[in-house]
Amino acid sequence: MNQNQQSYHQSLNLWAIIPAAGSGSRFSKTELKQYQSIDGQTVLEHTVARLNQLKLTGYVLAIGAEDHVAKTLPLAQLEKAHFCNGGAERVNSVLNALNYLSTIASEDDWVFVHDAARPCVAQLNLETLVQTAVTTSQSAILAIPVRDTLKRVETAPQILTTVDRSTLWQAQTPQIAKLGVLKKAIEQALAAGVNITDEASALEYMGEPVQVVQSRSDNIKITYPDDLELARLILASQSA
Repeated sequence: MNQNQQSYHQSLNLWAIIPAAGSGSRFSKTELKQYQSIDGQTVLEHTVARLNQLKLTGYVLAIGAEDHVAKTLPLAQLEKAHFCNGGAERVNSVLNALNYLSTIASEDDWVFVHDAARPCVAQLNLETLVQTAVTTSQSAILAIPVRDTLKRVETAPQILTTVDRSTLWQAQTPQIAKLGVLKKAIEQALAAGVNITDEASALEYMGEPVQVVQSRSDNIKITYPDDLELARLILASQSA
């Protein structure tokens, strides 16, 4: 960590929200992907450990009402862990966590949201994301430029046209904003019936500037069973 990063960390209240109440139906109809094992630890344990490479004030796990696993895990920095009920959709889980945080944190505290099943995020990317947001006082997300040629298909399997990818980025997490700003943005977007696919989409609806911070392609989200082996290989490579 360089001197500039050290200086902004010293007085920073930084919280993490990890929505972990989803069914993960694309992974399995019966098993939650965040509790699958990679080298003796659950995916969620790996993810929480990565986030705690930052100097977090605390982190909130939004879990399902029937989840009896999360609170039994030996999570990193367990004394900083908080739990709240998740919601019907990811955005509802995030809002529940923001409402919980509002009782113990300031609306000017920084909070980032990170997928429970994204255990490979690199520490340097985490540091750069937070530093960018704090030094510019703007919301920010990790993302990567789209690399492949994109096709628009309106009636499968016929290609309609090729999409210009020069201005397109693929969003990842974490996504960071001030607590009060993010809470207000999600509440307004939900009230307006906006399709909120990530935190940035709610912030964009409210007119809040959001920056992209270039990430790495190995910050994968485990979506399908085959992704577990890929995540294992990435984690082994990163620790080598």
